[in-house]
Amino acid sequence: MSVTNTSGRRKTAVARIYLKEGNGSITVNGKDHKVYFPTLPLQYIVNQSLEVAEVVGQYDVTVNVAGGGIKGQAEAVRLAIAKAIVELDAEKKPALRAKGLMTRDMRMVERKKPGRKKARKKFQFSKR
Repeated sequence: MSVTNTSGRRKTAVARIYLKEGNGSITVNGKDHKVYFPTLPLQYIVNQSLEVAEVVGQYDVTVNVAGGGIKGQAEAVRLAIAKAIVELDAEKKPALRAKGLMTRDMRMVERKKPGRKKARKKFQFSKR
């Protein structure tokens, strides 16, 4: 029986997953993924890696996810599942890479700078 564990990140969300052979159940933080991610677009994002690799229903996925918002968490889970699938079967990598599922989205919130109201907002300039 093959078991693999990987992690995926998106913004400040971090997902640690455990992938093992099974019947296709996905558990996120102790709940079914359809309960944890209630909307269809988020459920689609979570299942996307499995569908592209054509392994739906072959693996059980257990996820621990923390940080960020619900969409960032879903995308972190998607990346972690894609990385785990490639770890088990390297032949799936080109298909996942073609859909952009192997790439970590590095965009994060820019930090607030000293002397400014926000990261980029400046105070109003007055000539006189």
